[in-house]
Amino acid sequence: MTTILIRNATIMTMNERGDIVTGDLLIRGKRIAQIGGEISADGVERIIEADGKVILPGFVQTHIHLCQTLFRGRADDLALIEWLRERIWPLEAAHSPDSVYYSAMLGIGELIRSGTTTILDMETVHHTESAFQAILESGIRAISGKVMMDHGTEVPLALQENTQQSLQQSVDLLEKWNGAGDGRIQYAFCPRFVVSCTEELLIGVRDLSAQYKVKVHTHASENTGEIAIVEAERGKRNVVYLDHIGLARPNLILAHSIWLDEEEKRIIKERGVKVTHCPGSNMKLASGIAEIPELLREGIDIGIGADGAACNNNLDMYQEMRLTAFIQKVKHGPTVMDARTVLRMATMGGAKVLGMEDDIGSLEEGKLADLQMLDLEDFHVYPSYDADWFSRVVYAATRGDVDTVIIDGQIVMEKRIMKTIDKPLVLREADRSLRGLLARL
Repeated sequence: MTTILIRNATIMTMNERGDIVTGDLLIRGKRIAQIGGEISADGVERIIEADGKVILPGFVQTHIHLCQTLFRGRADDLALIEWLRERIWPLEAAHSPDSVYYSAMLGIGELIRSGTTTILDMETVHHTESAFQAILESGIRAISGKVMMDHGTEVPLALQENTQQSLQQSVDLLEKWNGAGDGRIQYAFCPRFVVSCTEELLIGVRDLSAQYKVKVHTHASENTGEIAIVEAERGKRNVVYLDHIGLARPNLILAHSIWLDEEEKRIIKERGVKVTHCPGSNMKLASGIAEIPELLREGIDIGIGADGAACNNNLDMYQEMRLTAFIQKVKHGPTVMDARTVLRMATMGGAKVLGMEDDIGSLEEGKLADLQMLDLEDFHVYPSYDADWFSRVVYAATRGDVDTVIIDGQIVMEKRIMKTIDKPLVLREADRSLRGLLARL
């Protein structure tokens, strides 16, 4: 059991009281053993001097597509349905095990470098094992699953699934990977969205997710065109339809949820459905602005996700936090979505969406040691005298300020140098695997 002592830091705990303490933080094995004050170094194997640095929980991103990192810059300036049919689906159909692996590694490297320690990820139809292998090797904490698609028009042949095969392949992956990495990896069923799924598939997901007690991760109400397709085919709006077939449960996580009517908001609240907000993606695809302040007032659990590098075009939670605050202020006024609220969404809010709030999302004794250390000794985050820490982190700090990242008690980045990912290799192989992917298009 490795012990790590971080000395003399400012610690933003993000606990229920929002306590900020100064002093030391002791990690014993995978968990936080002690916080605050001066802690004895007896028996400690590793000491990290943190004078002038800030420690806060690692970010929890609740909607990511690691398989799309290779597509960065290849699907710009399109609306959602065209973006999928003309660019993303053909690119995903051309993936190989190799390209999925390096796409995932590229994305994970970016996530860790910008302070994210946990993700909810959605892969493509095939080669999901390659993404799980990248997750395992990199040290990031993740819930992930293969995307499921057994319906829809203009879908490439390679992405068209047989219903029962899609369900069985998902179960096979779940039984192999759920709980891997000493519990760091979990599985989720990932039907892409109602447009891509038959009712038979969605009912199968409903039953299997209940049987295995895992999450269901899907897109819903991201775009008005998507909603029109669902209404034409199913006779109901997205969330109403999902509730009609029994999928609207506390284990359901809906990405985007921009265009909700009052009945759908009521269903989400009453059924305990979770929501993940993706402001950068929503703005770039011109999908709309989700009613996040209203949903928060209703007590709905909401996390933040960057979505994918094909529609954002980065996976930086610092940027997503600023956008989460700014777009609502334009609409509702300057006092809405204050810095403390937004930082809580990026940490404990995400943990609650994933049902992991007892283990991650805040820095407290007994919780898993998932944290980031910031070096805020720079022009863009000064003055520091009498500064509001939440304001400094949300409105001024950037991913370039992340100095060290620890996940599950393991140092995965130190002094901005990756410890679990060979950066030159990943960058080189990402380009090589992309060349191969484009040749297969």
